[in-house]
Amino acid sequence: MKYNFIAIEGNIGAGKTTLSNMLANQFNARLVLEQFSENPFLPEFYKNPDKVAFPLELSFLADRYGQLKQDLINLDLFNEITIADYFIYKSLIFASNNLKEDELLLYQRLFDIIASSLPKPDLLIYLYLDTPQLQHNILKRGREYELNIKAEYLEQIQNRYLSFLQGLPQQKVLVVDMQGVDFVNEPQNFHKIVNLLNNDYPKGITNISPS
Repeated sequence: MKYNFIAIEGNIGAGKTTLSNMLANQFNARLVLEQFSENPFLPEFYKNPDKVAFPLELSFLADRYGQLKQDLINLDLFNEITIADYFIYKSLIFASNNLKEDELLLYQRLFDIIASSLPKPDLLIYLYLDTPQLQHNILKRGREYELNIKAEYLEQIQNRYLSFLQGLPQQKVLVVDMQGVDFVNEPQNFHKIVNLLNNDYPKGITNISPS
């Protein structure tokens, strides 16, 4: 393992939490999982996004910051492996898609203050799946409030993620093409992903497929 702090990102249904759990078990790592299921605004957002988008994004930002501050600030990131299934900038990506312009301006000011106080990962992994596969995964896991997510929304989020990653020249970013890669039921695919973490990647984006 070349990295002490890894953040795994991806669109809704990309497999972030599943892979984070498996990697944490593999490396006996500290695991940081987002507690999104406890957000009271989330089910209503997919029904009426304009009504609850701002309190939803503010509550997510507060929850993520509180968790990361508690789990990371006092952590020895040089001597202990930590794997998180999200990166704090996820908040800004979703907010930029979901908020109105005036709301986003205020949100950005709050976000900049919060993000500057948190450590950045040694490696940011983005799991790429196309929209039909994301929809399949969302349907398979069966969270009722997610079943109304439209393909257009998933495509918007994906595009914002990929655009955001292009703007991180000083961050090591690994974009992993997960199309057709079943790392849960096919151990050889999981071990291919594990082996990716033995490489020292340059700053900026590295595109790779474990298949």
